[in-house]
Amino acid sequence: MTKGTPSKGKMSSGKTHIYCRRCGRRSYHVSRNICASCGFGKTAKLRTYSWQKKRK
Repeated sequence: MTKGTPSKGKMSSGKTHIYCRRCGRRSYHVSRNICASCGFGKTAKLRTYSWQKKRK
């Protein structure tokens, strides 16, 4: 097998995200072991940002 573009196409054939144990969303990255939605695997606190909250 050669390096470069032909081999990159073979990388995306498997699953990258599975269901998260903490939030239940399908955003847990298998190889990184981190949930993109809640931050499980990276921190004990839930992943939140100030721009997510609506102003009242």
